Amino acid sequence: MDDIDTWDEKTASGYDDQVQGRSLPETVDFLHQLAEGGPALEFASGTGRVCVPLRQRGVPVHGIELSQPMTDRLRAKISEEELPVTVGDMTTTLVPGRFSLVFLVFNTIGNVRTQAAQVECFRNAARHLAPGGRFVIEVGVPQVRRLPPGTIAVPFEISTEHSGFDTYDLVTQEASSHHFHRRPDGTYEYGIHNYRYVWPSELDLMAQLAGLTFEQRTADWVGTPFTSDSDSHVSVWRKPLE
Repeated sequence: MDDIDTWDEKTASGYDDQVQGRSLPETVDFLHQLAEGGPALEFASGTGRVCVPLRQRGVPVHGIELSQPMTDRLRAKISEEELPVTVGDMTTTLVPGRFSLVFLVFNTIGNVRTQAAQVECFRNAARHLAPGGRFVIEVGVPQVRRLPPGTIAVPFEISTEHSGFDTYDLVTQEASSHHFHRRPDGTYEYGIHNYRYVWPSELDLMAQLAGLTFEQRTADWVGTPFTSDSDSHVSVWRKPLE
């Protein structure tokens, strides 16, 4: 599994605190509407940040998640009968049934760290979709235009409690987020997250290779228009009706 970042016990234990409140009601509203009463499949279901409240809204949800520690956190919130999760690689793992919606949120497509594997992620989504079903991805827009000439790093947060910057390889599209978290004693803990950044147009081509058609792209979950200044997007592709 060399081309996918995994999430260990330490990361899983603090994950919910780190992402608390991140656009959750808007995310669930958007996905609930797109599911149109049918079942949904979440790639990288994690600790259940999105799929658990979506299930509580009445949408049957199945998850695929590579990390057992993340799945253990989810399982503490909801039973296997209510929300089944298959531990496996979202580029290849198959689960029974066909779904009205497959979704992959919070930049997680970047955890798949080669272009070929990202294409396989789209193909696996298409395999699980019923005709007319939709695949949704939420991901940031690479901020490489903010790079001053001759540098490789862009800061994304600077505060007394946390500072971070991204480094980019413009040839391979490999990138890393570097995090410095302040401890109570005043020292700092360093962490790194590796990912592959991907452009909206590149995602559209991946969808085309998987037999999906582009439907919509917005800057966020509430429908803000996507522009050249947007730093993230929510994109939707659809499986054609047979």
